[in-house]
Amino acid sequence: MSNLHSQNKKRNLWIIVGITVLNAIGMTIVFPLFPFLLGLYVPPTDVAFTMSALVAVFAVCTFFAAPVFGALSDRYGRKPILLLSLLGSAVGYVLLGAGGALWVLFLGRIIDGITAGNQSALFAYITDSTEPQERSKWFGYLGGAIGLGFMIGPAIGGLLGASSVTLPFFVTAAITLVSMLGITVLLPESLPPEKRTTHLTLKSFNTFLHFKEIFSIRDAKNLIIIGVFFYVGLNIWQFNTTIFMKDVFHWGPSFIGSSFVLIGICDILSRVIVLPLMLKHFSQTTVGIIGLCGMIVGLGLIFLTAFNQSIVLIAAAVACIVLGEGLFDPSYNARLSVSVDESKQGLLQGTNQSLQALYRVIVPLGAAAIYTYNHEAVYAVAAALVFIGLFLFARLKRKLVNG
Repeated sequence: MSNLHSQNKKRNLWIIVGITVLNAIGMTIVFPLFPFLLGLYVPPTDVAFTMSALVAVFAVCTFFAAPVFGALSDRYGRKPILLLSLLGSAVGYVLLGAGGALWVLFLGRIIDGITAGNQSALFAYITDSTEPQERSKWFGYLGGAIGLGFMIGPAIGGLLGASSVTLPFFVTAAITLVSMLGITVLLPESLPPEKRTTHLTLKSFNTFLHFKEIFSIRDAKNLIIIGVFFYVGLNIWQFNTTIFMKDVFHWGPSFIGSSFVLIGICDILSRVIVLPLMLKHFSQTTVGIIGLCGMIVGLGLIFLTAFNQSIVLIAAAVACIVLGEGLFDPSYNARLSVSVDESKQGLLQGTNQSLQALYRVIVPLGAAAIYTYNHEAVYAVAAALVFIGLFLFARLKRKLVNG
Protein backbone atom coordinates (compact mmCIF):
# COMPACT_ATOMS: atom_id res chain seq x y z
CA MET A 1 0.00 0.00 0.00
CA SER A 2 2.85 2.38 0.91
CA ASN A 3 4.63 1.55 -2.36
CA LEU A 4 1.44 2.29 -4.35
CA HIS A 5 1.04 5.61 -2.54
CA SER A 6 4.64 6.51 -3.38
CA GLN A 7 4.08 5.62 -7.05
CA ASN A 8 0.94 7.77 -7.18
CA LYS A 9 2.82 10.71 -5.67
CA LYS A 10 5.62 10.38 -8.22
CA ARG A 11 3.05 10.16 -11.03
CA ASN A 12 1.40 13.36 -9.79
CA LEU A 13 4.77 15.12 -9.64
CA TRP A 14 5.56 14.15 -13.24
CA ILE A 15 2.12 15.46 -14.26
CA ILE A 16 3.06 18.78 -12.63
CA VAL A 17 6.32 18.80 -14.59
CA GLY A 18 4.40 18.09 -17.82
CA ILE A 19 1.92 20.88 -17.12
CA THR A 20 4.83 23.21 -16.42
CA VAL A 21 6.32 22.41 -19.85
CA LEU A 22 2.96 23.18 -21.49
CA ASN A 23 2.61 26.45 -19.56
CA ALA A 24 6.15 27.54 -20.47
CA ILE A 25 5.61 26.71 -24.16
CA GLY A 26 2.34 28.62 -24.18
CA MET A 27 3.80 31.65 -22.42
CA THR A 28 6.87 31.87 -24.66
CA ILE A 29 5.02 31.28 -27.95
CA VAL A 30 3.90 34.91 -27.77
CA PHE A 31 7.24 36.42 -26.68
CA PRO A 32 8.58 37.14 -30.20
CA LEU A 33 5.22 38.56 -31.33
CA PHE A 34 4.61 41.38 -28.84
CA PRO A 35 6.52 44.08 -30.82
CA PHE A 36 4.64 43.11 -34.00
CA LEU A 37 1.28 43.02 -32.21
CA LEU A 38 1.87 46.46 -30.72
CA GLY A 39 2.88 47.71 -34.17
CA LEU A 40 -0.78 47.30 -35.15
CA TYR A 41 -1.83 49.83 -32.51
CA VAL A 42 0.96 52.39 -32.04
CA PRO A 43 3.56 54.12 -34.26
CA PRO A 44 6.95 52.33 -34.53
CA THR A 45 8.59 54.96 -32.32
CA ASP A 46 6.17 54.12 -29.47
CA VAL A 47 6.44 50.30 -29.59
CA ALA A 48 9.33 50.01 -27.10
CA PHE A 49 7.66 52.31 -24.55
CA THR A 50 4.26 50.60 -24.90
CA MET A 51 5.85 47.16 -24.52
CA SER A 52 7.64 48.31 -21.36
CA ALA A 53 4.31 49.60 -20.04
CA LEU A 54 2.62 46.23 -20.70
CA VAL A 55 5.43 44.41 -18.89
CA ALA A 56 5.26 46.84 -15.97
CA VAL A 57 1.46 46.58 -15.65
CA PHE A 58 1.64 42.78 -15.56
CA ALA A 59 4.47 42.81 -13.00
CA VAL A 60 2.72 45.30 -10.71
CA CYS A 61 -0.51 43.25 -10.78
CA THR A 62 1.49 40.09 -10.01
CA PHE A 63 3.26 41.85 -7.14
CA PHE A 64 -0.05 42.58 -5.42
CA ALA A 65 -1.92 39.40 -6.40
CA ALA A 66 0.62 36.58 -5.93
CA PRO A 67 0.75 36.62 -2.09
CA VAL A 68 -3.07 36.75 -1.95
CA PHE A 69 -3.43 33.78 -4.27
CA GLY A 70 -0.76 31.97 -2.30
CA ALA A 71 -2.74 32.51 0.91
CA LEU A 72 -5.94 31.41 -0.83
CA SER A 73 -4.22 28.17 -1.90
CA ASP A 74 -3.36 27.55 1.77
CA ARG A 75 -7.07 27.90 2.57
CA TYR A 76 -8.79 26.19 -0.37
CA GLY A 77 -6.05 23.96 -1.79
CA ARG A 78 -3.61 24.17 -4.71
CA LYS A 79 -5.85 22.74 -7.43
CA PRO A 80 -8.61 25.42 -7.44
CA ILE A 81 -6.02 28.23 -7.45
CA LEU A 82 -4.09 26.59 -10.30
CA LEU A 83 -7.29 26.35 -12.34
CA LEU A 84 -8.38 29.92 -11.57
CA SER A 85 -4.94 31.29 -12.41
CA LEU A 86 -4.76 29.42 -15.71
CA LEU A 87 -8.29 30.56 -16.60
CA GLY A 88 -7.18 34.16 -16.06
CA SER A 89 -4.19 33.57 -18.34
CA ALA A 90 -6.39 32.05 -21.06
CA VAL A 91 -8.77 35.03 -20.93
CA GLY A 92 -5.80 37.41 -21.04
CA TYR A 93 -4.33 35.74 -24.14
CA VAL A 94 -7.73 35.74 -25.92
CA LEU A 95 -8.04 39.48 -25.28
CA LEU A 96 -4.52 40.06 -26.64
CA GLY A 97 -5.40 38.10 -29.79
CA ALA A 98 -8.82 39.69 -30.25
CA GLY A 99 -7.54 43.21 -29.54
CA GLY A 100 -9.35 45.95 -31.40
CA ALA A 101 -7.94 48.72 -29.22
CA LEU A 102 -4.84 49.33 -27.12
CA TRP A 103 -6.82 49.37 -23.87
CA VAL A 104 -7.98 45.78 -24.58
CA LEU A 105 -4.34 44.65 -24.66
CA PHE A 106 -3.72 46.31 -21.29
CA LEU A 107 -6.91 44.71 -19.93
CA GLY A 108 -5.60 41.31 -21.03
CA ARG A 109 -2.30 41.82 -19.20
CA ILE A 110 -4.10 43.12 -16.09
CA ILE A 111 -6.39 40.05 -15.93
CA ASP A 112 -3.40 37.73 -16.43
CA GLY A 113 -1.45 39.65 -13.75
CA ILE A 114 -4.13 39.71 -11.07
CA THR A 115 -4.68 35.95 -11.44
CA ALA A 116 -0.93 35.18 -11.44
CA GLY A 117 -0.90 32.41 -8.87
CA ASN A 118 0.04 29.39 -10.97
CA GLN A 119 3.79 29.50 -10.30
CA SER A 120 3.40 29.73 -6.53
CA ALA A 121 0.74 26.99 -6.57
CA LEU A 122 2.98 24.70 -8.65
CA PHE A 123 5.89 25.17 -6.25
CA ALA A 124 3.59 24.67 -3.25
CA TYR A 125 2.26 21.46 -4.85
CA ILE A 126 5.83 20.14 -5.12
CA THR A 127 6.41 21.04 -1.45
CA ASP A 128 3.20 19.29 -0.35
CA SER A 129 4.13 16.12 -2.24
CA THR A 130 7.81 15.65 -1.37
CA GLU A 131 10.05 15.17 1.63
CA PRO A 132 12.46 18.09 2.34
CA GLN A 133 15.51 16.16 1.08
CA GLU A 134 13.77 15.48 -2.27
CA ARG A 135 12.69 19.02 -3.05
CA SER A 136 15.87 20.34 -4.66
CA LYS A 137 15.66 17.57 -7.26
CA TRP A 138 11.99 18.22 -8.06
CA PHE A 139 12.38 22.00 -8.08
CA GLY A 140 15.24 21.35 -10.50
CA TYR A 141 12.95 19.28 -12.73
CA LEU A 142 10.39 22.09 -12.61
CA GLY A 143 13.06 24.60 -13.67
CA GLY A 144 14.23 22.23 -16.41
CA ALA A 145 10.63 21.98 -17.65
CA ILE A 146 10.44 25.77 -17.84
CA GLY A 147 13.78 25.84 -19.71
CA LEU A 148 12.52 23.25 -22.21
CA GLY A 149 9.37 25.29 -22.77
CA PHE A 150 11.43 28.44 -23.27
CA MET A 151 13.39 26.68 -26.04
CA ILE A 152 10.34 25.30 -27.85
CA GLY A 153 7.83 28.16 -27.43
CA PRO A 154 9.56 31.00 -29.33
CA ALA A 155 10.28 28.70 -32.30
CA ILE A 156 6.58 27.77 -32.55
CA GLY A 157 5.61 31.43 -32.10
CA GLY A 158 7.91 32.50 -34.90
CA LEU A 159 6.42 29.92 -37.29
CA LEU A 160 2.81 30.73 -36.38
CA GLY A 161 3.46 34.48 -36.42
CA ALA A 162 4.68 34.28 -40.02
CA SER A 163 1.08 33.68 -41.13
CA SER A 164 -0.73 35.79 -38.53
CA VAL A 165 0.47 38.02 -35.72
CA THR A 166 -2.59 37.28 -33.58
CA LEU A 167 -2.85 33.50 -34.17
CA PRO A 168 -0.16 32.55 -31.58
CA PHE A 169 -2.13 34.28 -28.82
CA PHE A 170 -5.19 32.09 -29.50
CA VAL A 171 -2.95 28.99 -29.70
CA THR A 172 -1.48 29.92 -26.31
CA ALA A 173 -4.97 30.29 -24.85
CA ALA A 174 -5.83 26.82 -26.21
CA ILE A 175 -2.68 25.29 -24.68
CA THR A 176 -3.59 26.90 -21.35
CA LEU A 177 -7.07 25.34 -21.54
CA VAL A 178 -5.46 21.94 -22.26
CA SER A 179 -3.38 22.42 -19.08
CA MET A 180 -6.58 23.15 -17.16
CA LEU A 181 -8.17 19.98 -18.53
CA GLY A 182 -5.11 17.96 -17.51
CA ILE A 183 -5.22 19.36 -13.97
CA THR A 184 -8.98 18.74 -13.66
CA VAL A 185 -8.85 15.14 -14.87
CA LEU A 186 -5.43 13.86 -13.81
CA LEU A 187 -4.26 15.80 -10.76
CA PRO A 188 -5.57 15.23 -7.22
CA GLU A 189 -5.42 17.92 -4.56
CA SER A 190 -2.10 17.91 -2.68
CA LEU A 191 -3.12 19.81 0.46
CA PRO A 192 -5.51 17.82 2.69
CA PRO A 193 -8.19 19.80 4.60
CA GLU A 194 -6.59 19.16 7.99
CA LYS A 195 -3.40 20.96 6.89
CA ARG A 196 -5.13 24.06 5.52
CA THR A 197 -5.50 27.43 7.21
CA THR A 198 -8.92 27.75 8.78
CA HIS A 199 -9.66 31.46 8.59
CA LEU A 200 -10.18 33.95 5.78
CA THR A 201 -10.96 37.63 6.38
CA LEU A 202 -10.69 40.91 4.48
CA LYS A 203 -7.13 41.16 5.81
CA SER A 204 -6.32 38.04 3.77
CA PHE A 205 -6.52 40.27 0.67
CA ASN A 206 -3.95 42.76 1.99
CA THR A 207 -0.65 42.04 0.20
CA PHE A 208 1.46 43.98 2.69
CA LEU A 209 0.06 42.09 5.68
CA HIS A 210 1.15 38.87 3.96
CA PHE A 211 4.64 40.32 3.54
CA LYS A 212 4.66 41.25 7.21
CA GLU A 213 3.57 37.73 8.20
CA ILE A 214 6.31 36.02 6.15
CA PHE A 215 9.01 38.47 7.24
CA SER A 216 8.06 37.86 10.88
CA ILE A 217 9.36 34.29 10.45
CA ARG A 218 13.10 34.55 11.01
CA ASP A 219 14.29 31.69 8.77
CA ALA A 220 12.05 32.77 5.90
CA LYS A 221 13.16 36.40 6.25
CA ASN A 222 16.87 35.49 6.20
CA LEU A 223 16.44 33.32 3.09
CA ILE A 224 14.36 35.93 1.26
CA ILE A 225 17.09 38.52 1.93
CA ILE A 226 19.63 36.12 0.40
CA GLY A 227 17.23 35.70 -2.51
CA VAL A 228 17.20 39.46 -3.10
CA PHE A 229 20.96 39.48 -3.80
CA PHE A 230 20.74 36.37 -5.99
CA TYR A 231 17.69 37.36 -8.06
CA VAL A 232 18.75 40.98 -8.54
CA GLY A 233 22.20 39.83 -9.73
CA LEU A 234 20.57 37.22 -11.98
CA ASN A 235 18.06 39.71 -13.42
CA ILE A 236 20.86 42.16 -14.23
CA TRP A 237 22.49 39.44 -16.35
CA GLN A 238 19.20 38.33 -17.94
CA PHE A 239 18.15 41.86 -18.85
CA ASN A 240 21.52 43.04 -20.10
CA THR A 241 23.10 40.10 -21.91
CA THR A 242 21.63 40.63 -25.41
CA ILE A 243 22.47 44.36 -25.36
CA PHE A 244 26.02 43.58 -24.20
CA MET A 245 26.53 41.02 -26.98
CA LYS A 246 25.25 43.50 -29.55
CA ASP A 247 27.30 46.48 -28.34
CA VAL A 248 30.57 44.82 -27.29
CA PHE A 249 30.78 41.80 -29.61
CA HIS A 250 28.82 43.45 -32.45
CA TRP A 251 26.78 40.27 -32.91
CA GLY A 252 23.60 40.13 -34.96
CA PRO A 253 20.34 38.26 -34.27
CA SER A 254 21.66 34.87 -35.47
CA PHE A 255 24.69 34.85 -33.16
CA ILE A 256 22.67 36.14 -30.22
CA GLY A 257 19.97 33.54 -30.97
CA SER A 258 22.57 30.76 -30.91
CA SER A 259 23.71 31.94 -27.48
CA PHE A 260 20.17 31.41 -26.21
CA VAL A 261 20.28 27.84 -27.47
CA LEU A 262 23.42 27.40 -25.33
CA ILE A 263 21.60 28.96 -22.37
CA GLY A 264 18.66 26.57 -22.78
CA ILE A 265 20.88 23.49 -23.07
CA CYS A 266 22.99 24.43 -20.02
CA ASP A 267 19.85 25.21 -17.99
CA ILE A 268 18.27 21.83 -18.69
CA LEU A 269 21.55 19.95 -18.14
CA SER A 270 22.21 21.66 -14.82
CA ARG A 271 18.73 21.14 -13.37
CA VAL A 272 17.81 17.73 -14.75
CA ILE A 273 21.17 15.90 -14.84
CA VAL A 274 23.93 17.69 -12.90
CA LEU A 275 21.80 18.69 -9.88
CA PRO A 276 20.42 15.18 -9.08
CA LEU A 277 23.93 13.71 -9.45
CA MET A 278 25.46 16.28 -7.10
CA LEU A 279 22.70 15.82 -4.53
CA LYS A 280 23.79 12.18 -4.18
CA HIS A 281 27.16 13.35 -2.83
CA PHE A 282 26.54 16.80 -1.29
CA SER A 283 23.91 18.51 0.85
CA GLN A 284 21.41 20.95 -0.70
CA THR A 285 23.21 23.87 0.87
CA THR A 286 26.64 22.81 -0.40
CA VAL A 287 25.22 22.42 -3.91
CA GLY A 288 23.73 25.92 -3.59
CA ILE A 289 27.12 27.35 -2.58
CA ILE A 290 28.80 25.67 -5.57
CA GLY A 291 26.11 27.18 -7.81
CA LEU A 292 26.68 30.72 -6.49
CA CYS A 293 30.44 30.32 -6.96
CA GLY A 294 29.81 29.31 -10.57
CA MET A 295 27.67 32.40 -11.13
CA ILE A 296 30.35 34.70 -9.69
CA VAL A 297 32.99 33.15 -11.95
CA GLY A 298 30.69 33.54 -14.96
CA LEU A 299 29.88 37.19 -14.24
CA GLY A 300 33.61 37.86 -13.74
CA LEU A 301 34.35 36.28 -17.13
CA ILE A 302 31.76 38.51 -18.82
CA PHE A 303 33.44 41.50 -17.19
CA LEU A 304 36.73 40.39 -18.78
CA THR A 305 35.16 40.02 -22.24
CA ALA A 306 34.72 43.79 -22.32
CA PHE A 307 38.52 43.91 -22.69
CA ASN A 308 39.00 40.67 -24.66
CA GLN A 309 36.17 39.85 -27.07
CA SER A 310 36.76 36.10 -27.09
CA ILE A 311 33.94 33.76 -28.13
CA VAL A 312 35.43 31.04 -25.91
CA LEU A 313 35.40 33.43 -22.93
CA ILE A 314 31.78 34.52 -23.44
CA ALA A 315 30.65 30.89 -23.99
CA ALA A 316 32.40 29.84 -20.76
CA ALA A 317 30.81 32.79 -18.95
CA VAL A 318 27.30 31.88 -20.14
CA ALA A 319 27.83 28.22 -19.21
CA CYS A 320 29.09 29.10 -15.69
CA ILE A 321 26.21 31.50 -15.00
CA VAL A 322 23.45 29.21 -16.26
CA LEU A 323 24.89 26.07 -14.65
CA GLY A 324 25.39 27.99 -11.41
CA GLU A 325 21.85 29.32 -11.44
CA GLY A 326 20.53 25.82 -12.17
CA LEU A 327 22.30 24.45 -9.08
CA PHE A 328 21.48 27.28 -6.68
CA ASP A 329 17.86 28.13 -7.55
CA PRO A 330 16.33 24.68 -6.77
CA SER A 331 18.51 24.29 -3.66
CA TYR A 332 17.45 27.75 -2.48
CA ASN A 333 13.75 27.03 -3.06
CA ALA A 334 14.08 23.72 -1.20
CA ARG A 335 15.63 25.50 1.79
CA LEU A 336 12.99 28.21 1.60
CA SER A 337 10.20 25.63 1.63
CA VAL A 338 11.26 24.27 5.06
CA SER A 339 11.35 27.74 6.64
CA VAL A 340 7.57 27.73 7.24
CA ASP A 341 5.04 25.04 8.15
CA GLU A 342 2.74 23.31 5.65
CA SER A 343 -0.16 25.71 6.23
CA LYS A 344 1.87 28.69 4.94
CA GLN A 345 3.55 27.17 1.86
CA GLY A 346 1.25 28.92 -0.60
CA LEU A 347 1.72 32.27 1.12
CA LEU A 348 5.51 31.82 1.14
CA GLN A 349 5.68 30.88 -2.55
CA GLY A 350 3.28 33.71 -3.44
CA THR A 351 5.45 36.22 -1.58
CA ASN A 352 8.52 34.91 -3.40
CA GLN A 353 6.75 35.19 -6.79
CA SER A 354 5.57 38.69 -5.89
CA LEU A 355 9.09 39.87 -5.06
CA GLN A 356 10.45 38.43 -8.30
CA ALA A 357 7.83 40.42 -10.22
CA LEU A 358 9.04 43.54 -8.40
CA TYR A 359 12.66 42.80 -9.36
CA ARG A 360 11.63 42.54 -13.03
CA VAL A 361 10.27 46.10 -12.86
CA ILE A 362 13.06 47.77 -10.89
CA VAL A 363 16.23 45.92 -11.97
CA PRO A 364 16.11 46.74 -15.70
CA LEU A 365 15.90 50.46 -14.87
CA GLY A 366 18.89 50.36 -12.54
CA ALA A 367 20.90 48.08 -14.83
CA ALA A 368 20.22 50.36 -17.81
CA ALA A 369 21.47 53.38 -15.87
CA ILE A 370 24.72 51.61 -14.90
CA TYR A 371 25.17 50.20 -18.41
CA THR A 372 24.82 53.65 -19.96
CA TYR A 373 27.64 54.85 -17.72
CA ASN A 374 29.92 51.82 -18.23
CA HIS A 375 29.18 48.59 -20.13
CA GLU A 376 31.26 46.22 -17.99
CA ALA A 377 30.44 47.86 -14.64
CA VAL A 378 26.97 46.34 -14.63
CA TYR A 379 28.50 42.83 -14.42
CA ALA A 380 30.85 43.89 -11.61
CA VAL A 381 27.77 45.06 -9.68
CA ALA A 382 25.95 41.78 -10.43
CA ALA A 383 28.98 39.73 -9.28
CA ALA A 384 29.24 41.78 -6.08
CA LEU A 385 25.55 41.20 -5.29
CA VAL A 386 25.82 37.45 -5.86
CA PHE A 387 28.98 37.38 -3.72
CA ILE A 388 27.06 39.00 -0.83
CA GLY A 389 24.35 36.36 -1.33
CA LEU A 390 27.05 33.66 -1.20
CA PHE A 391 28.52 35.08 2.02
CA LEU A 392 25.08 35.14 3.71
CA PHE A 393 24.16 31.68 2.42
CA ALA A 394 27.46 30.19 3.68
CA ARG A 395 26.87 31.76 7.12
CA LEU A 396 23.41 30.23 7.12
CA LYS A 397 24.95 26.81 6.51
CA ARG A 398 27.17 27.11 9.58
CA LYS A 399 24.14 27.95 11.73
CA LEU A 400 22.27 24.85 10.54
CA VAL A 401 24.22 21.70 11.31
CA ASN A 402 22.12 19.55 8.98
CA GLY A 403 22.28 22.04 6.07
